[in-house]
Amino acid sequence: MSPLFDPSLITNHFAELGSAFYTRLDPQGLTAPRLLHANNALAQSIGLTSDAIQSVSFVQTMAGNQPLPNGKTLAAVYSGHQFGHWAGQLGDGRAHLLGAVQTDSGPLEIQLKGAGLTPYSRMGDGRAVLRSSIREYLASQAMTGLGIPTTQALAIVVSDDPVYRETVETAAVVARTAPSFIRFGSFEHWANHPKQLVQLLHYVVDHFYPKVGTPGLSSDAQLVQGVLREVVRRSAQLVAHWQTVGFCHGVMNTDNMSILGLTIDYGPYAFIDGFKIDYICNRTDQGGRYAWFRQPSIVHWNLARLASCFLDICTEAELQEVLGHYENDYLLQYHSNLQQKFGFDQWRSGDEVLANDWWQLLHDHQADLTLSFRSLSTVFEHPDAWLALFEHSAAAQAWLQRYVQRSQQNQQTLSARLQQMNQHNPLYVLRNHLAQIAIDAAQKGDVEPLDRLFKVLAQPYEWQEGYDDLALPPTADQLLPALSCSS
Repeated sequence: MSPLFDPSLITNHFAELGSAFYTRLDPQGLTAPRLLHANNALAQSIGLTSDAIQSVSFVQTMAGNQPLPNGKTLAAVYSGHQFGHWAGQLGDGRAHLLGAVQTDSGPLEIQLKGAGLTPYSRMGDGRAVLRSSIREYLASQAMTGLGIPTTQALAIVVSDDPVYRETVETAAVVARTAPSFIRFGSFEHWANHPKQLVQLLHYVVDHFYPKVGTPGLSSDAQLVQGVLREVVRRSAQLVAHWQTVGFCHGVMNTDNMSILGLTIDYGPYAFIDGFKIDYICNRTDQGGRYAWFRQPSIVHWNLARLASCFLDICTEAELQEVLGHYENDYLLQYHSNLQQKFGFDQWRSGDEVLANDWWQLLHDHQADLTLSFRSLSTVFEHPDAWLALFEHSAAAQAWLQRYVQRSQQNQQTLSARLQQMNQHNPLYVLRNHLAQIAIDAAQKGDVEPLDRLFKVLAQPYEWQEGYDDLALPPTADQLLPALSCSS
C-alpha cells in the first residue's frame, strides 16, 4: 500500500520530549475495518485527495493497522483531578498519537481513539464503540461550524469486532486532530518533578506560545506567567462560548482541559434543548458539579490547579495575579457574545440585568434555548412567533417590551441588526436526539442521517433548504435521559 503522506511532511515533535512523557507502542487495529464517514474538508486541508480518502491505505491507517510514514506511534501519560478529587496518574488509555502532518498553519497531530490497550488503560479495554465515536465526530463538527475552538475529527472507521459495555456493541475508531493534545493534567503529572515540568513548559512555549518569551533568554518564572496568562484568556473565552450556545461538556476534569483552550474529549455532552440553569448532562455527575451554570467557575478552579504546578517556579502572589484576570476575560467574551446575539451595537449599562432576566425567563419556561435566541430577530415584525415559545406569558411580554426599548438605543439599521443576530444565533445545533437518530441508523448500516447532520452542522447559522427537521427540538418521545461517562 502506498503511504498517505510524503514522509517528509510527518513530524514527531511530541516524541522528542523523551520516553518519560509517553510509551511507544503500536495500536491494536480493527479487524476488517470499513470507512463509515470522513471529514472531506479537513482531509483536503491536510493534503488528502478524494481518492486518498477512499483508499485502502487511509482506512488501514485510521483503523490503527498501518502507521503514518515516518510516524512514531505513542500514548501520552498525564494525571489530573476528576470530579474535584485527585485521581493520580491517568493517560491515553485508548488513544494513540500517530504523529503530526505539516500543514500551512503548522503541524497537526493525528490521534486514534479506540485503537486498543495502552499502559494507561487502567480497567478499560482500550476500545471505543460506534455510538460514542459518532457523538465525538459530530460534536467536533458542530463546534467547528459554530466557530468554537475544538479538536477536529477526521474520520470514523468501523468493524464488527465486539466491544462489551452495558450491552455488546461494535468497535469503531475515531481519528481526531489538534495542534496538540497536551492538557492541564500533563503539567499536573510533573508538578513534583521540576526537571520534567520545566522541559514540558519549554516545549509548550517553543511550539505553541513563542510570543511569551524564549527559553534561555526569559526566566522560567516569566515563561510560566506568560503561558498561564494565555491559557487563562483562552479558557475563559472558551467557556463563555459554551455558555452562550448552551453547551454542557459533562466531564470538565483537569485531564479534559486543553492547554491550547480547545474543547476536547467529548463524552456525555449536550446542547441544551429546554433550558434549565442547573442543567446536568452527565448522569454520573450526581452532585451537579458540572451543571451549566457552574461551568465558568469550574474552569477557574481547573486553572488554579494548573497554576499550583508552578509554585516552585513562581510565587503564589505572581500566580494569583495571573489568575485574577480570569473574571474579566470571561465577562468580556460573554458580554460580546450576548451583544451580538441580542443585536446590540455595543454593551451598555443595564444590559447585564436584561441578560440575567433573559436566562431566568428561559429557565422558568424551560424554553428551547437555540430557537429562543434565533427567534429574537423576528420580534420586531412578528412578536407572536417568539412569544409562543413562552406560552405568551406576562413575564415574556414584559421582558420583550424592555428588550425592544433597549434595542431602540442602537445606532445601526434594522436590517444590519437582523443580519448580525442571524450570524451569531445558530439555527442548527447538535441536539442529542439528532445524534441518536444518526447513531441508530449507522448501526443498521445507513449512513444518510449522519451525512445530512454532518453537512448541516458545517453552516449552522444559515437556513438550508431541505433540512428544516434538523432545526426542530425533540418531541416528547425523542427526549433522551442524561448520558453517562461511557458515552
